[in-house]
Amino acid sequence: MTGWFGRSYKNFDFEMFSISHFVIISICVVVSVLLFLFRENLKTEKWRAAEIGIAISLILIEVTYHFWMLINGSWNVSHAIPLELCSISLILTVILLLTRKKIIYEILLFTALLGASQALFTPLLNYDFPHFRFFHFFYTHLMIIWVPLYFTWAKGYRPTIWSVFKLFIFLNILMPIIIVINKLVGGNYMFLSHKPDSASLLDVLGPYPWYIVSMEGLLLSLGLIVWVIFRERSAVKKEASRDVLFQ
Repeated sequence: MTGWFGRSYKNFDFEMFSISHFVIISICVVVSVLLFLFRENLKTEKWRAAEIGIAISLILIEVTYHFWMLINGSWNVSHAIPLELCSISLILTVILLLTRKKIIYEILLFTALLGASQALFTPLLNYDFPHFRFFHFFYTHLMIIWVPLYFTWAKGYRPTIWSVFKLFIFLNILMPIIIVINKLVGGNYMFLSHKPDSASLLDVLGPYPWYIVSMEGLLLSLGLIVWVIFRERSAVKKEASRDVLFQ
């Protein structure tokens, strides 16, 4: 099959930092700023229907993506199971929109800002606008970023220092399972079997399997930075005031 829903990217060859890529980055920044500026207007329950609608749209576009892989003969258990960090973040995004569970937010905030944002700025993508895969990739990654920001600024959710450790525990429970699945299907989900073929940050984190340990240390350090940026400021002030009173 050819065209905007085909497998060939001959007429849709994506280039990093091309016009279409800069447009997406600009949209990401602008909408993120608008979410912050209009956070008071987004606090009402009238936006509940929009939350559910976005969750449904993410499910539909992801199902369509798997259908696209199937009809174009590219679906394979070695790479198509949703076990990459961004795929897991997408599932968490849908669950958060439908349930509003704080524990889901605590994990998603970190995986979105540390994983999906990196994928957005340096995408592993072959298909440019207006191919379906272009829309699927950027729509899902933008929503993975915007949804936790929306819950932070509009709904008042905030991470705590324990949120960083919840993320750490979540990933360390997940990783052994994915390592086993990689062995069974010949996959490289979350790059736990080997480094990517192209140049990446993992190249400076040491050889296999030590780069996995380095990656966890880096994740923990970056997670603490995200916590410092997004933590509840009023809670910090209260703790400081309490310390002054008891001195």
